[in-house]
Amino acid sequence: MNTIIRNSVLGIAGLAFAGGVAAGPMTDTAHTSAPSVDTTAVAVAAVQADKPDMGKLVPHGVQGAQSRIDLSDEQVGNVKAIIAATKKAGMDERAAVVSIATALQESKLENLGHLGDRNDHDSQGLFQQRPSSGWGTVEQITDPEYSTTAFLKGLKQVDGWQDMPLTKAAQTVQVSAYPDHYAQWEQQAADLVAEHWNS
Repeated sequence: MNTIIRNSVLGIAGLAFAGGVAAGPMTDTAHTSAPSVDTTAVAVAAVQADKPDMGKLVPHGVQGAQSRIDLSDEQVGNVKAIIAATKKAGMDERAAVVSIATALQESKLENLGHLGDRNDHDSQGLFQQRPSSGWGTVEQITDPEYSTTAFLKGLKQVDGWQDMPLTKAAQTVQVSAYPDHYAQWEQQAADLVAEHWNS
């Protein structure tokens, strides 16, 4: 008999305890409820915070109609090489945009060797630099790090390049027969820098 009563009392106490636990959080929300967090929004914000600001990449806005091409793994590798060389040279994301837009125009980001009859004089590499114009040897100008560094060295010597439209900055270094053609690649170059600067 005592065992039955004791079990009944313990059962009732257990229900009361369980009820108290269940009721506790509902009545005392100030201490136990956590604000709901949209983890997707947090993840997107973290990714966006990692990317350079588009206003810094394209400070003057793009000029004219823009072109865009799909890139192979090799071309993306050349983008990453240009970005790495830009960082090594101590230059910023805008310099990388100018460099990549220039290489998109000159070689479509392909590290071109001599093209025989189709070659423009002795131009080679990502930036179509010419050994005969003092850019370096064939081996040097077909090395992405060397050719980017050579381009950036020229860019550094252009007073106020940061405040110029991209096509003018690129043309001042490259001295192309088609000075306005660099502008069409600015948006894709900026998108590539945004994607790969911190990758």
